[in-house]
Amino acid sequence: MEFLQRQGDIMGQEITDRHFRHRDFEHFRSRLREETARLHDWFEAGRFDRSAPRAGLELEAWLVERDGRPATRNAEFLAAMQREDVVHELARFNVEINAAPQPLTDSGLATLHASLQGTWIACRDMAERLGLGLVSIGILPTLRDEDLQPVNMSDSGRYRALNEQVLRQRRGRPIELAIPGPEPLRTVHRDVMLEAGATSFQGHLQVTPENAGRYFNASVLASAATVAIAANSPFLFAHRLWEETRIPLFEQAVAIGSSDAGLRDPLPRAGFGSGYAGWSLAECFRENVERFPIMLPLELTDDAARLPHLRLHNGTIWRWNRPLIGFDDAGVPHLRIEHRVMAAGPSITDMMANLVFYYGVVAEWASRSEPPEMRVEFATARRNFYAAARHGLDARVLGSDGREVMLRDQILEELLPLAQSGLERLGAWGSYTNQALAIVDRRVAGGQTGAAWQRRYVDQHGADAGALTLAYAARQRDDTPVHEWPV
Repeated sequence: MEFLQRQGDIMGQEITDRHFRHRDFEHFRSRLREETARLHDWFEAGRFDRSAPRAGLELEAWLVERDGRPATRNAEFLAAMQREDVVHELARFNVEINAAPQPLTDSGLATLHASLQGTWIACRDMAERLGLGLVSIGILPTLRDEDLQPVNMSDSGRYRALNEQVLRQRRGRPIELAIPGPEPLRTVHRDVMLEAGATSFQGHLQVTPENAGRYFNASVLASAATVAIAANSPFLFAHRLWEETRIPLFEQAVAIGSSDAGLRDPLPRAGFGSGYAGWSLAECFRENVERFPIMLPLELTDDAARLPHLRLHNGTIWRWNRPLIGFDDAGVPHLRIEHRVMAAGPSITDMMANLVFYYGVVAEWASRSEPPEMRVEFATARRNFYAAARHGLDARVLGSDGREVMLRDQILEELLPLAQSGLERLGAWGSYTNQALAIVDRRVAGGQTGAAWQRRYVDQHGADAGALTLAYAARQRDDTPVHEWPV
């Protein structure tokens, strides 16, 4: 739930009264429409930053006890860390690590890797001084249904306001989680804490207004491959489910429904989206106003030129590929695409390799004279994404020629060469990115993603969630790529 701490001046104020009134929603809606119109004018005027592409990231992680169980001590941990780039998350057992954006070059990506690695080691060392462990994994195997209760929510009025508004917009109906799979799971919750069960590694790509739509569409198309190579969440509450169970878990955890009669055909709050971008990313923000109920109608006194209401509202909509508006210190706006489909873990090296692959693929697709989205319908891209989340590298997907292929073969034969071409086009091909793509190549060829390793470990050693978590954490500590991990 990263929007709650990353909106900076927008969300820096704490919420003391989380019981909103009708006029609060009306006032917020008015400001939101004004700022959306202003954003449209910015697109027309070409006001956005046109700097060279930049890369950024966020990593969500788990604090664990010595037995691998979730440790509800993030307040103590963060007080000890005292770093602005390490912040709280929804649950008391989660934290988020950020790294400063870097130029999208070979050396820039190597610097981004080193920055993330350094912060991770500092966090891990601090956790150990507190008698804890730090684990980067999509869903913690030791997580139990009873861990996801309001008592384990981080101490913030903002989170409690969000929880209240989700339930209000559901008109008091409980959240029913139902995930099919080898061991189907059904459970019921009356709060948003199910969302805390899913942690991710999110890549950011700063783009120009001229190419933003093409990069957004390329990110949509790439999502099937990236969710599969990064799959690391095969278990939830001891049930064997999808290769990337985060996907249905997150989507259902914040499901609102379509009860707001004032909106045109409301959309799911979290999901794959409604279609490709057209003439500009302004369409996505207009869709935010027209098809998503306001969730947190705060009284914002921030500079209207920084679009505080628009950015807050956008932060409560969780598309798997999400457009973002940011500002530099001088107040110049820029556009970013947040690619949210990849799970946290297994190693820093693995995650950065996934990010390099993503950047290369979308750069190549976004620059082609014939846009690939003209050959692949959005419905097909969505079908491929959910097939990949469920079956990982073994998913069968539809290619641009309409033929069904094994996703593993498509990545090895088509997408990895395409990623190299895209990195070369960006001027980002070099020793670091070459090594990163080689790691993806070996992982896909051998079939051992984080999810596959977890399944194989359980098949060989039995369904002991604590033993699985501790074995995983021990291998993660060395930063060895997962395709080299022994079972």
